[in-house]
Amino acid sequence: MKRVSIVVFFVLLGAAVWGWFQLNQPKEPMAQTEPLRINQGVITGGIDADNPDIQVYNGIPYATARRWAAPSAPPQWGAITRDTREFGPQCLQQAGGLGDFIGRITKGVGMPWWKRMVVEQYVASQPAPEEVEDCLFLNVRTANRGKPKLQPVMVWIHGGSHQTGTGSTELYQANGLVEHGVVLVTINYRLGPFGYLAHPALTEEAGTSGNYGLLDQIAALEWVKRNITAFGGDPDNVTVFGESAGAQSISELMASPLADGLYQKAIMQSGVSSYNAIHLSRSPLPGVRSAEDVGEEFLSTLADSAATADKLRAIPSGAIVSRIDSRPDLAAYFLPNVDGQILPEAIGEAIRDDTINNVPVLVGYNSDEATLFYDAFKSPTILKPNITGTLEEREAALASVFGQNSAKALQALYGMTSLATWDKGATDMLGDDLFGVHTRFLARHNTEAGQPTWVYQFTRTPPSKRQTLGAHHAAEIPFVFGSHGGILPANDDDMPLTEAMQTYWTNFAKTGNPNGKGVPDWPKYDPERDVWLELNHEIKPVSGLRARKLDILEETLNDRLDLIVGADLPLMADDTSGLSAPGASSGEEPLTDSN
Repeated sequence: MKRVSIVVFFVLLGAAVWGWFQLNQPKEPMAQTEPLRINQGVITGGIDADNPDIQVYNGIPYATARRWAAPSAPPQWGAITRDTREFGPQCLQQAGGLGDFIGRITKGVGMPWWKRMVVEQYVASQPAPEEVEDCLFLNVRTANRGKPKLQPVMVWIHGGSHQTGTGSTELYQANGLVEHGVVLVTINYRLGPFGYLAHPALTEEAGTSGNYGLLDQIAALEWVKRNITAFGGDPDNVTVFGESAGAQSISELMASPLADGLYQKAIMQSGVSSYNAIHLSRSPLPGVRSAEDVGEEFLSTLADSAATADKLRAIPSGAIVSRIDSRPDLAAYFLPNVDGQILPEAIGEAIRDDTINNVPVLVGYNSDEATLFYDAFKSPTILKPNITGTLEEREAALASVFGQNSAKALQALYGMTSLATWDKGATDMLGDDLFGVHTRFLARHNTEAGQPTWVYQFTRTPPSKRQTLGAHHAAEIPFVFGSHGGILPANDDDMPLTEAMQTYWTNFAKTGNPNGKGVPDWPKYDPERDVWLELNHEIKPVSGLRARKLDILEETLNDRLDLIVGADLPLMADDTSGLSAPGASSGEEPLTDSN
């Protein structure tokens, strides 16, 4: 028996080594397309190896990024033909995070040890990706070049807490959506302090500061408007879609008048920025600092307090990246801020007051969003991290956020009535607090503004019996793109759900309505009926999903917005309070991820 065990071990070890070897083999270059002219010059792309009807154009610069300035015109390349078969560099971002995120997923989805070893060794063996500050590249995937009838365009905004990620992530580079009749665009945008740091010297120079990543996304949509016809895409039928921080970015675009008219529909997967309270130069809530105040402290060890905008730009980029690691409490503020120009008001306020650009919306979240985050928060709410201690201490902390009666109701509803049951219930509540309440909040107000809205909850769990994550954050992405595999495995039962979700998503992009032939009916959202579509192996409508729980959370959200609207006090110079954990007042995920 012992000999058999040894043989099995070496067989599995050999399989792991073979898998690692296969993963590390360089890919064959794609065959080249015929030249294509866009506004900047002539490009060639690649013929997709899996589907020769699909052409791929990667690493196209859509704008030029100068540190802490609005994006400017993209480069021209004159008579040179530019080869776009390779991705452009990704944006500068904080180091690490991806490996830890992948490790949590591979463990949580119940992957066998040998497969986990292959994946983790593969990730560890990869060279660091090229990162630059002038990183505004996009990628186009199309099967409609040169055809007379233009196809709808879907522009994907990646997640990563506004701190990490890239549009070239392999998870987004699949053919499923394109094979359903759309042109797909994925983009980079500036991240962390390079994308969202504000500072008085920068404001003095330009009249505002800190919303560079949001301006990048707008510039990408402007590029699509000017150029997408060459790829067979319809510039007047553009759907923006994204997940996590990418979905939050869409709510930010909807709140910015600069983006009006650049898209006609929106899909938001696990993210709406209605908790974000950050303002440019004033503190709207106790414990929430201004963006300029945080920017000054962040750069205080890197530049003189009287430094001009140009001197701030001379700081070595490596020193900025290192500073992120040393002050994660400040890095949590690198998000869009209310500056009166790019963002006239807080996103949640704009949603509630119907001053966003209301368009047809498809929006939803996953049933177990917080299983990847709870260990970092140790709290059922983003508004007060680290609720630990005795049961009485936890109850008091929860009551300080929600009030005594609401806190007691939440404890009962989520089963947080003992120390033994607290963490499970708190994990469920954190997912609703981060994502669920904001999903329904947007759906309700978008519907009341007269725009058709469809709401979903994704509940499919990983196929392994050893899985512990449930329908975790980002679990729906491979179903949308058809990019199953790697750390997000699937089985045969998942294929019909993948087909249905791609059909819903692309139907919506085509017509503004996800319904059509071959998929179960998806009822339009009505706040009175409160019908969601459950996306699982059985697709079905669900009425009043977590209604009482979300009602209580929404009461606190509205109270928070009332305070933001009512606040009109200048920032005090000695206000050094801040968020007690990354993302604590923003609704952002506390952990760096690749989604």
